[in-house]
Amino acid sequence: MIEQALKEIEKEMQLAEIKYSRPLGSVSLMAVSKLHTYENILEAYRCGQRLFGENHVQEIATKFPLDRPVGMMVHLIGHLQTNKVKRIVPLVDSIDSVDSLKLLDKIQKECQQIGKVMPILLEFNTSEEEAKSGFLSQDELFDTIKASFEMKNIKIGGLMTVGPLGGDEAKTSAAFKELRMLSLECKRRFPSLGFSILSMGMSQDFPLAIGNGSTVVRIGTRIFGERNYNA
Repeated sequence: MIEQALKEIEKEMQLAEIKYSRPLGSVSLMAVSKLHTYENILEAYRCGQRLFGENHVQEIATKFPLDRPVGMMVHLIGHLQTNKVKRIVPLVDSIDSVDSLKLLDKIQKECQQIGKVMPILLEFNTSEEEAKSGFLSQDELFDTIKASFEMKNIKIGGLMTVGPLGGDEAKTSAAFKELRMLSLECKRRFPSLGFSILSMGMSQDFPLAIGNGSTVVRIGTRIFGERNYNA
């Protein structure tokens, strides 16, 4: 099931790249393995999938072994509390959900302690929904980026967002376009930073995200099936 799902999604990604005049292979697939077993993850890995996303620190800590298969990359994509930074920093290859200067500063300090440079994405709340994490103010985002130049153990790669709930195509497209325009403004203001990554789009809206410039789509249910929240 997982192998077939990956093939179908990769085909749909290619069709979206063609439709929106994106170079083939310019968009990466992140398999979101939240609440799914490590055996499921290994099955996807055996099918060629290498990039995985998880939402919770506890799940990463208990599910993934420290000695992971060659090339397996694990990113934290869920909200991170500052009191859990120390635990997560040694366990992940990237933190894609940084939403405050306070959190970024804490990550810097913990990375400095263990001699690690952490790739991160800054999360922006394009839907302005209270239930979602992310910067709400562009000025706050820009101030955080400025402060990061003094943080030697931080490497900002770009931006991340979660589209609005409800499946309204116009609102979703507007949110993705906002992040793309914000990324361009970041590149203009901070040319020394690449800002090459736009992480947006999930199972229900990833073709639309690709049309709006996404470079990473985060897909879980389409790959692994429905999640059992009662487990």
